[in-house]
Amino acid sequence: MPWSIFDVAGKEKEVAALEKQSAQPDFWNDQVSAQNVMRRMAEKTKIVQRWRELETKLADLSELIDLSAEDDSVQTDLENEIGELSTYLEGLEFELAFSSQYDFRNAILAIHAGAGGTESQDWAEMLMRMYLRWAERRGYQAEVLDTSPGDEAGIKSTVISISGEYAAGYLKSEHGVHRLVRLSPFDADHARHTSFALVEVMPEADAEVDLHIAPEDIKVETFRSSGPGGQHMQKTSSAVRITHSPTGTVVSCQSERSQHMNKDIAMKILTARLLEMELEKREEERAKLKGERIEAGWGNQIRSYILHPYKMVKDHRTGYEMSNPDAVLDGDLEGLITAYLRSAMARTE
Repeated sequence: MPWSIFDVAGKEKEVAALEKQSAQPDFWNDQVSAQNVMRRMAEKTKIVQRWRELETKLADLSELIDLSAEDDSVQTDLENEIGELSTYLEGLEFELAFSSQYDFRNAILAIHAGAGGTESQDWAEMLMRMYLRWAERRGYQAEVLDTSPGDEAGIKSTVISISGEYAAGYLKSEHGVHRLVRLSPFDADHARHTSFALVEVMPEADAEVDLHIAPEDIKVETFRSSGPGGQHMQKTSSAVRITHSPTGTVVSCQSERSQHMNKDIAMKILTARLLEMELEKREEERAKLKGERIEAGWGNQIRSYILHPYKMVKDHRTGYEMSNPDAVLDGDLEGLITAYLRSAMARTE
């Protein structure tokens, strides 16, 4: 039975305990702790509701089975119900791949063009479009927080906020180096070129809940925007750069006309980066205890997109291949993402 895989009763007890905690008179005295409790309660409640809905569906199906023994005319309805229930159960079991407490959250996605000038910058822009199209297909909300335009074409980097259930959980499959092989549209000889871009995926962080950033640990600077945006952005110091001194992390934003808005976006990106650094540190410590090897830096590419001399997209971690790269670049990532998450889930069993 599905609830043998997922401890629904146990999760309901956790929700009840959190509800009891939130009902205490002094609950909101500690804003940070209270927000953390409310977030955990909302996430666990939603998960429990889905599994209880499955229980109801199974009960309805059982009644339909009993009815079909007496009335052959409901056989078609029975087959349809079984198909729908199978799909629903498969989706719930798949969500078990989202084991991290942060997988449920929105995601901050950053794309950086690799070495190679215009070729890689154009590739980075193609990836940006791919993820925006993927988000649209899933019904997620996507917002480009900041973009650094390329010298001649494409982009040097971009940061995108993608909002929706399990956005961070799905997109964690995209973290790594992406490789493109194609005939260059920027080469007069149309020679074959290989381009690289780095994709970073970070769960959206809450500075008041997930980590404490002391005011004295950050340095805020303003400067004039160097990108497009009209005379206002060029003449005023609306762009913002924030440096986190303890880690040396630097983020900037110049996409908005308002200095205040740019600062808010830069802080949003900074908190996500610091949370990701903390999660990577924990993972490294866990891996060292288990004797696993840690790959640092850009490392090898996780996925290749080949447009010439043949057409194929291959994920090197799972071996999953697709023969229609045009569809993938138009946002059809479900097969690649699903293959990765199933592979990751199998490794933890």
